[in-house]
Amino acid sequence: MTPEERARKAAEAMWSGDEASRWFGMTLDEIGPGHAVMSLTVAPHHLNGHGICHGGVIFALADSAFAFACNSSNRNTVAQHCLVSYLAPGQPGETLTATAREVVRQGRSGIFDVEVRGEGGRLVATFRGFSREIPGTHFDEGEGGGA
Repeated sequence: MTPEERARKAAEAMWSGDEASRWFGMTLDEIGPGHAVMSLTVAPHHLNGHGICHGGVIFALADSAFAFACNSSNRNTVAQHCLVSYLAPGQPGETLTATAREVVRQGRSGIFDVEVRGEGGRLVATFRGFSREIPGTHFDEGEGGGA
């Protein structure tokens, strides 16, 4: 199994149970080894009292992209802690895109950076996620299933 096939199969297994990302209205647009792209169109129920996208929604989008990227090797991986910086507001009706990429993975720990961009490439937020592998996999690779 290639790393790309493994990432795709792990993402399919995760997506099937990811009620939260679907509830928000996110889509998984791209997946690869240590990499994921997700998007969300800002709907009225995503808006805060200022009429812009709620920061928690932006965080959730970045966190979901982080989750798919750090689970792409078919090892159960969770967030240990995360940092987010909001740089510009998400506007009503705008599509936000979160691109996550692995910076480093050492032992059971990893660091992933996520950029959330609005239409036209405007940087809306940056996110750094620190991951930790836990026991288990998303699917059984079986005998000889490794790369």
